[in-house]
Amino acid sequence: MSPPGPEAARGAREAARSAVDRSRADLVRLSESIHSRPELCFEEHHAAGAVAEVLAGGGFSVETGIFDLPTAVRATAGSGPLSVVICAEYDALPGVGHACGHNLIAASAVGAGLALAGLADEAGLTVTVLGTPAEEGGGGKVFLLDRGAFAGAHAAMMVHPWPEDRLGADCLAVDHVRIRYTGREAHASAAPERGINAGDALVVAQTAIGLLRQHLRPGNQVHGFVESGGEAPNIVPRNASGRWMIRARSLEDLGELRPRILHCFEAGALATGASLAVEDLAPTYTHMEQDPELLGLWRRNAEELGRRYPADDEGTPSPTVSTDMANISLALPSIHPLIGIETGGAVNHQPEFTAACLGSSAEQAIFDGAVGMAWTALDAAAGPDLRARLLARTLPPTDPGSFRRDVDAVIDPSL
Repeated sequence: MSPPGPEAARGAREAARSAVDRSRADLVRLSESIHSRPELCFEEHHAAGAVAEVLAGGGFSVETGIFDLPTAVRATAGSGPLSVVICAEYDALPGVGHACGHNLIAASAVGAGLALAGLADEAGLTVTVLGTPAEEGGGGKVFLLDRGAFAGAHAAMMVHPWPEDRLGADCLAVDHVRIRYTGREAHASAAPERGINAGDALVVAQTAIGLLRQHLRPGNQVHGFVESGGEAPNIVPRNASGRWMIRARSLEDLGELRPRILHCFEAGALATGASLAVEDLAPTYTHMEQDPELLGLWRRNAEELGRRYPADDEGTPSPTVSTDMANISLALPSIHPLIGIETGGAVNHQPEFTAACLGSSAEQAIFDGAVGMAWTALDAAAGPDLRARLLARTLPPTDPGSFRRDVDAVIDPSL
C-alpha cells in the first residue's frame, strides 16, 4: 500500500486534531477518574477498565487481562501494514498518588488512539493502544514485551508529564531489589550478647554504600529506604529490610555496579552474623535509545501546537529517570518525550505535582500529547523513507523471550 499524498496527509492531520477536540471532555473525565483513584502497580483495575471502556466506545477492538496480566489492555484499530503502538501508563505511587502524572499519560494515549482509529486504514496504519501496568517498579512493559505484546509492531511511543517540555530524559538502566536480614531476638539490656542485630546489618550496609558513592562512575546512582528495622527499642531486631534501586548509564555499567552494591549488603551480614536474602522486585529496566527521526517528527508537531524546547536547545543536561519504556526502545523504534505542565516549581514525585496533574495546564497537555502523537504516527506513515525503514524492522512474533535473555546475559541473575 502506498503512503497517502500530501493533500490526503494534511487532511488526515486536521481530522485527527478534530477528533481529539471532540473527545476532549471524555479524555479529561478519564484523567480525573484515574487521578481520583490512585492504584499501585499491578492493581490498576479501575484505571484499566476505564481506559478499555473509552477505547471500546471509540471503535477499537479491546482485550483486557492480556498475557496473564489482569490490568493490561490491548485495543486495536485499522489493518494497515505499518503497526504503531501507543503506550498508556496508569499506575500511581505509594503515598503521593499520581505524582508522576500517569493519569495524563493514559488520557493522552487514549486520545491519540481515538484520533487515529478512523484514519488508520486510509493512512496504512494498524494502531494499538496498549495499557501497560506497573511502570513504577513493576516492569509491566518488560513482561508485555517478553510475552509478545509488541510482536509485529514497527514503532512505539508515549509522552510523559514534566515541569517543562523536554525532548526526552537520560534514562538509566535500573534494578529494583529488596534486601532482608535475619538475625536473632534478645533482651537489649539483660542479654544483648544473645542477639544478632539485623538492624545493625542494614546500618553497616548503608554506611558502606554511602562511602562507595564517591567512587561511582558519573551518572550511576544507588538509593533506597528502610522498610523495617525492629519492633521495640528493648528487643534486638531479628528482622530488617529495605528497598533499593541500583541505576547505571547502560546495561553494561549496571552489570558492573550491581555486584559492588550487593557486596555492601554482604558486608552488613558478615559484620553482624545476620543472614542476607536479596529479592529482585522487577525485571531489569534498560537504558533508552530514542529514535531520532521519530523524535524529530514529534518536535515539529509539538512546536506546531505551541510547545517549545529552550532547555534542549541550550544544551541543559537532560533529567535522569528510569522507565520500562526503555526496554521497548531497544527492541523497536520508540520515543518518550516529556510534556510540560504548570507545577508552580514542583517536580515529579512531590504532592504538589500530584495536584498539578489536574486543571487547565494538565488538560492542555492531554490534548497536545494526543494530537502530537497522532500527527507523528501519520507523518511516519506518510514519509516514504521513514515508513520503509520502520517496515523493514518488525519485531518478530516468534520467541518473544529472546530479548529478555539478552538482558540476562548482561545482568547475571545469580548475583
